[in-house]
Amino acid sequence: MNEHSLSARLERVAAHVPMGACLADIGSDHGYLPVALMRRGVIAAAVAGEVALTPFRSAERTVRENGLSERISVRLASGLAAIEPDDGITAVSLCGMGGETIRDILDSGKARLSGHERLILQPNGGEQPLRQWLMDNGYRILFEELLRENRFYYEIIVAERTGPVTYTAEALYFGPLQMQARSPAFLAKWQRILREKQKTLTQFARARQAVPEEKLQEIARQARWITELLA
Repeated sequence: MNEHSLSARLERVAAHVPMGACLADIGSDHGYLPVALMRRGVIAAAVAGEVALTPFRSAERTVRENGLSERISVRLASGLAAIEPDDGITAVSLCGMGGETIRDILDSGKARLSGHERLILQPNGGEQPLRQWLMDNGYRILFEELLRENRFYYEIIVAERTGPVTYTAEALYFGPLQMQARSPAFLAKWQRILREKQKTLTQFARARQAVPEEKLQEIARQARWITELLA
């Protein structure tokens, strides 16, 4: 993967960046996403934010080698601290980290958001707490997608702030739009998770030491939800 050829996962993220956007790619790694989008003429400007020095330098190099230093600002900063009010950011991408980490970045950097940005999120697990944060902060989920790449399932969540929105506990768990679409990848993912949950419950039943009742109930409830979903 490079700025000329994105991974399937980043291609799907790129597809949700609006034409003419000013993008903040937080946790940009090598800076491939903003550079690819700039080369394609999709975005007007970008900020590539990185908290670690090695990927920050990689992103700087990618931007410089593509002659885009005037249009893509690479910044060493934690989370949304990479964004300045003058940037006029209209889209924020956070990819390839846990859902809880994305949630914490959004929560601690809320003051840096105008509320008019499109959020394009690609969590590696932890989707439920991330959706919970979106709901709690008035973000409606506009689009959800699940794809399989190198044996792993990846979810993409696109959201915009619209004001109060309510999702059921099951919708937060599965994804409100994914539940409706029921794609083959989605069904395959949850069939696999159901097998894991059932295995865990069997192990708990055989365990010599007591398992906390709350944990047992939680897994049993999730297994029931998945069974109903797949029925």
